[in-house]
Formats: sequence, structure tokens, C-alpha cells
Amino acid sequence: MNIAVYSGSFNPLHIGHLAIMKYLIGEGGFDCVSLIVSPKNPLKDSISSDSGLARYDAAVEAVNRHFPSVPSETDNIPRTPACPTVRHPLAGGGMSPAYHSVSDGYPKVLVDDIELKMPAPHYTVLTLDALREREPDNSFTIVMGADNLADIRRWKDYARILKEYGAAVYPRKGFDLEEIRRELLSEDPEYRISLLDAEMVDISSTIIRNAIAEGQDMSRWLM
Repeated sequence: MNIAVYSGSFNPLHIGHLAIMKYLIGEGGFDCVSLIVSPKNPLKDSISSDSGLARYDAAVEAVNRHFPSVPSETDNIPRTPACPTVRHPLAGGGMSPAYHSVSDGYPKVLVDDIELKMPAPHYTVLTLDALREREPDNSFTIVMGADNLADIRRWKDYARILKEYGAAVYPRKGFDLEEIRRELLSEDPEYRISLLDAEMVDISSTIIRNAIAEGQDMSRWLM
């Protein structure tokens, strides 16, 4: 299976994230989306790792609202056969909860706690390696915005990420995605960078958090 790895703080999840997930498992052609809540981005200082579990729980609730899950016959973890939950060797053999949808034509969304069980720092390349070790029969592609692609040279082992896993990139306001891609491919034509023609929703988790702190009602933007 070709799995889209959508990783971030998701603090909070909003309708822009929802639009991207729907696109990935619709027009994007991915078999499954693995939504990975990051305890802390090593390139950012704004998110406390202590909030990781709370953000994970909130992500599970949000995904279940939009992508109703189906109970498994073998355990109490909701999942679909096409995007299975398996034992994670780096997390002491414990099961990672998974929540999937079989509704509205979007059959496979997973909330994965793999990074919550991995030691810091939480570099993307290490998460992708752990996913590949856990599920060797699947292929994984990291999902990111144009802003992250423009800054990807700051990422640990970015060249290996782009060669071994590839990036599926969605547009962001103020970034020339085609030009960023051309520049990277001039560095190495073997980089796997696909551009997503996804809807660009002009909202961010930071804007939502700041607005809520000012007492504004942002519920219509939340996932």
C-alpha cells in the first residue's frame, strides 16, 4: 500500500487539515493516510512535548467525527483491513490505536501514536524509518506544505527523505511551489517530489489558537 504520512503538531486540527486528508485519499490516490501527532518539532520551540497525548486524543476524536470508524473483529481497536494496525517494534511491542473511515468515499484514515512512543528528538526521517520497519510491505510518502519544502534543507537527512520516501506537497499562500521543486530537482533529479492540486484553505493552527486566546469563536474552523 502507498501510505501518505501526514505529520504535525495539529494544535488544533482544522478544516484545512481535513481538506488535505480528503484529497490525499481521494484525488491524491493514496491508499491510506497516517496522521501522526508529533510530540515536538525539533525545529520549533513553541509546542510542549507534554501536550502530545492531549493533542493525540483530540485528533482521535476529530477523525472519528469526520471518518466514522469500524470495529475490528479481533480486538477493540477500530480499523479497516486495508490499513491495519500492527505491533510497533520500537514501542515495546504495544498496539498503536488506529481509527479509520469507511464513509463518504474516503475509506482509510489512521491516527498513529508512533512518535509519542519514540525517544526525542523526533526527526521525520527516523519516523519514516520506524514506519518502514514496522510495515515493510508498505511504501510511505511524507506530506508537507510548500513552506516546509522551501525549508527542507534544514531537516535531518532531507536528501534521503526525498530519495527513499518522497514528498507529496500541497500549496501554501506566498510560496511558488513549482519553482521550489525545480530548484531542488536541479540539486538532485532523483528527488521524488509530487505536487498536490489540493484546495488551499487560508487558515492555520496558530491563527486559531491566537484568536481563541482573544476570546473569538473559532469553532467553524475546527475539524
